[in-house]
Amino acid sequence: MVSFTSDNASGAAPEILRALAAANSGAAMPYGEDAITGRVAARLGEIFETKVAVFPVATGTAANSLSLSVMVPPYGAVYCHELAHIQVDECGAPEFYTGGAKLVPLSGAHGKIDAQTLGAAIEGAGNVHAVQPAALSITQASEAGTVYTPTEIAALAEVVREHHLGLHMDGARFANALVAGNHSPAELTWKAGVEALSFGATKNGALGAEAVVLFKPALAASFAYRRKRGGHLLSKMRFLSAQLDAYLRDDLWLRNARHANAMAGRLGAGLAAVTGVTLCHPVEANEVFARLPETMITGLLEQGFAFYRWGAEARCEVRLVTSFDTDSKDVDAFLAAASGFAG
Repeated sequence: MVSFTSDNASGAAPEILRALAAANSGAAMPYGEDAITGRVAARLGEIFETKVAVFPVATGTAANSLSLSVMVPPYGAVYCHELAHIQVDECGAPEFYTGGAKLVPLSGAHGKIDAQTLGAAIEGAGNVHAVQPAALSITQASEAGTVYTPTEIAALAEVVREHHLGLHMDGARFANALVAGNHSPAELTWKAGVEALSFGATKNGALGAEAVVLFKPALAASFAYRRKRGGHLLSKMRFLSAQLDAYLRDDLWLRNARHANAMAGRLGAGLAAVTGVTLCHPVEANEVFARLPETMITGLLEQGFAFYRWGAEARCEVRLVTSFDTDSKDVDAFLAAASGFAG
């Protein structure tokens, strides 16, 4: 089987597996008091060029939900894109961890929210009978595989500041978004107005590790307690942190993302040239969304290519995701097979 289902379908990078084996040697202080966890926090401060509070967690759902829990009251509204992972794929976890805050989905082309849409939504809320505007959560790269620019984020942040909201970024594919443009991690986050980042690693080569990076010191005051209460303070934290340590060392995270993006670019360009295929969104990170003839979809699936149909209304829309370990030969084989089914 050749899988383009998800970057979660890939294994772990060899460098990360070696780091885990090395971390298994000897004893270390538990609950994040170990040297590796300290090294990860220091390294992320260097990467983002500012003082940060860093909290490793095991899942992206925990990273998103716990981040929002320190930004939003139980009666608050969290604005997000209608396709956002927190809206579609987290089983009510954000509402649970915030004590009942309400997600308010907004529409936007190619998976992104614009400042005008956000402003209009906030202006229409606020009376005592409604949830109170409290935060905006954006996804980088978006659920459509597109990337917010620093200018776009800054425009959203201006609306956020005007209405005294918090700004959270779901960065499950942050590395992919970063290498897609010529920007620094700082420019893509706190310099543009982001206050909390869910920094993803699992989709880009880690076995299972994420980190919450807080740029606003006030948010960190209660986060440690919320992480513990929520069941995400690992006793043997060094094994979570060892993954992040290796991920950040020698730019592994950037190299992995560049490869994944390059494979998606190759796949998207190839599909765009196949008769009967239409790309649904610009290919900017490591996801390709396309409309294919039904005969092509069924034929590709029968030949052993795995991918998801995407979209309730357009059943001929598919999502194809590339990873740090995607082989260019598999991309070319998929394109050759798709061409064979073209009308």
